Parts: sequence; structure tokens; C-alpha cells
Amino acid sequence: MSREADNLQALILAGARRLLARATNSRSLDDSYLSPRLLAAVEKYLFKDDTPAEPAIDKFLDGLHADDLCLVIACERGDQVAWNDLFEGYGATVRSAARTASSNEAMADDLAQSIWAELHGLKARDDGQPAGKLAYYSGAGSLGGWLRAVVGQLAIDQHRRQARLIQTEEDADFDRLAHDLDDGSAASMAFHSSPNPEEELTRNLAAADVERALGRALSELDAEDRLLMKLYYFDGLRLREAGAVLGFHEATASRRLTRIHRQVRERVETILMKEHGWTKMEAVSSLAEVAAHLQTEVEPILSAPADASLQSSPVGG
Repeated sequence: MSREADNLQALILAGARRLLARATNSRSLDDSYLSPRLLAAVEKYLFKDDTPAEPAIDKFLDGLHADDLCLVIACERGDQVAWNDLFEGYGATVRSAARTASSNEAMADDLAQSIWAELHGLKARDDGQPAGKLAYYSGAGSLGGWLRAVVGQLAIDQHRRQARLIQTEEDADFDRLAHDLDDGSAASMAFHSSPNPEEELTRNLAAADVERALGRALSELDAEDRLLMKLYYFDGLRLREAGAVLGFHEATASRRLTRIHRQVRERVETILMKEHGWTKMEAVSSLAEVAAHLQTEVEPILSAPADASLQSSPVGG
């Protein structure tokens, strides 16, 4: 074994031990169980063009989701308690993602059941060992986000299998889209430059959840608060002008927007957790990232502190 390989093995081993130390529940695992998974993750995400420097490897390993990865590896080892925790902790996530990806409840139920079969690894590899999809979880992203991506990808695969023998006009549209994505345009470059299709799918599904939750949260505001939001964000009025329409001072309008921002964010987080199976950490940490992909008029509501930039020019104005 070369010196570089020895050094990498030492870094992986040290990273595995640090990961176990920061996990709130290590599932009685030791570094021998984690090291192969961490090595595979490093090779997948970091070894692309050049060998990464030691600080980059350490930073990557220390950014992995420790508890999620320990849970998954324990499930792979047949730990029934871990399987129960996985089902109880992420059953709502799988069901919500299945409903999003399906046209009716029956299809959603079938899809959710298929996901659990895939995760359990009911199929076998050539060597007779289970081939569950959990083997592909690296810990680089949250387990909830990864599961939503798995559900979305399985739904796509099932649709393709069902439509494989039928050539429709819709298929021709997809053919034209594929051709368009090879024409050197900005869309083509964005499509082909996606570093990780799994992560891209995760972001798309998360954005859909956030947009629905945001729509709900805004619709639940009282009529005057909704009007203030409309005047400021969508009609382009300044705070002074929006306040004048509603009959109060600019400072009052600023305070009300601050309160509305907080109320909407909290409501969006609640919807994501209760109805879409997100964890609190996912909901809080993902809103800013997802907001960047939403229309600019509502981005500040999710991505900026509620009391920031309220006195500046309105978005899009």
C-alpha cells in the first residue's frame, strides 16, 4: 500500500472515530463499520480531478450527518431497533414524498410500500448479500432529504417502466426537450453541469414542499396582513406608501412586516415538519437554500432575518 493510501486510511479512521463521538446515538457501532462507508463517500465527492488535501477531507468527514449515518448502517446490520426508529422517524417523510409524486392515494400507498421494500433490500446481489438502497446513503446530506430523493427517483422509474412500450406525443416532447438540452444553451449547461443528480432531485422536491407550505402560510394570514405583503412585495410599494394605503405610519408597517416574517417562517416550518415529515433541523437549515430558487418577491421572507433590509427599496422595485 502506498504512503498516500496509508495516509488516507488514517484520515478515514480518525474521521470515523470523531463521527461516532459526536453522534447522540452511535447504535453500538465502531469505526470498522463506518470506515468503508466514509471512504466511499470521500472517493465519490472529493476524488474528482486531484487528490484532496487533508484539511478538505477532515472538513468533509466532520460535516457528515453522524446520527443519520449510524442509523442507516445499524439498519443494514439488521438492528431491529434501528429499523423501528427509521420507520417511526421517517415514515411521515416517505408518505408525504409518495403523495407528492403520485396522482392518487392508491398509487402513493403502493409507492411508499415499494420504498420500504427497496430500503430493506429484498433483492440480492450476485454474492447473495442484500442490495437495499440504504447502501447508497453517504451521510453527505440529511437522511430525510435523501429519502425524498429516493421516493422521487423510484416514482420516475416506475413511470418509465409503465410507459416503455407506448410511444406518445408526450414522449416526442421529451425527445425535443433532450435535443434542446444538447444545444449549448444556458439550460443545457445547467442541466449537464449538475454535480449530483440525487442532490438536484432532493432540492427540487424540497422546493416544491416549501412553495406549498409558503402558499398555505400566506393564505392563513388575516386580510390586512395579506394586503400589506401584497403591496410591499408584489405591487412594489415602499413601506411608507404601503402604510399610507392601510392608514398607518411607515414605522408601524416595518414592525408589522417583521412580525409577519416571523409568523410565516414559523408556520412554514410547522407545515414542513407535521405534514411533510421534515425534522426541525431540516426545516430551519433548508429554508434559506430553498428560498434562493423561489421567485424573488418571496425570497426575503424565508432567506433573510425578519428585521433586515425592511427600510430599503422593495424587492423588484
